[in-house]
Amino acid sequence: MKKVALFAFRGDLSCFVHVLLNALDFREKDYEVKVVLEGEATRLVAELSKPDNHLHPLFEKTKELGLFAGVCRACSHQLGSQEAAVAEGFTLLDDMHGHPGMAPYVDNGFTVLIF
Repeated sequence: MKKVALFAFRGDLSCFVHVLLNALDFREKDYEVKVVLEGEATRLVAELSKPDNHLHPLFEKTKELGLFAGVCRACSHQLGSQEAAVAEGFTLLDDMHGHPGMAPYVDNGFTVLIF
């Protein structure tokens, strides 16, 4: 099976929409997909969880399909977004000095894409 891990670092909604769209597109094309929220992107959880956000349906669909691997523990703590991530049911990832490492994905045959 083809595998892709999308690491989102930017907290810009106009950039993050491409993460969501690509995650769903890869999934539809039978890829195994994992989305990891790092850096400023961890702040987007609170914003995208609001039903009135225009990207909320894409966010929810991505969640429902189980495509989110999780949120960086260190960055979400530092940026004050950890509570929102936990409230939305995200796993806090911290295998690399408090941050999610890319090596385990590469070791497991994933192509890592960085946004």
